[in-house]
Amino acid sequence: MIKINLKYDNDLIESISITGHAGYDIYGKDIVCASVSSIVITSVNAIVRLSSDSINYDDSNGLSINVLSHNDVTDTLIDNMVSLLKDLEKQYKKNIIIKEVHSC
Repeated sequence: MIKINLKYDNDLIESISITGHAGYDIYGKDIVCASVSSIVITSVNAIVRLSSDSINYDDSNGLSINVLSHNDVTDTLIDNMVSLLKDLEKQYKKNIIIKEVHSC
């Protein structure tokens, strides 16, 4: 199962971590993993191209994304990415779980 953790501060996403494998199909043919990868990589690449200093990421153990500064571009692209991932979660409940943590 793909596990996605979203950490919020004042309704803004501060960090995202993505780990695991969907297990929908065999490695290399798993459409759920491919969809998550596509959504996330496209979003991260767009943010880096348009606002390179607003996030950092580490893909050494799954993927961790940290939002360093909020702006319209970054927040819109992150919100869009999360919306797409939530839509995918609805379709593949056995393969993706998204947890949200809101700080006070």
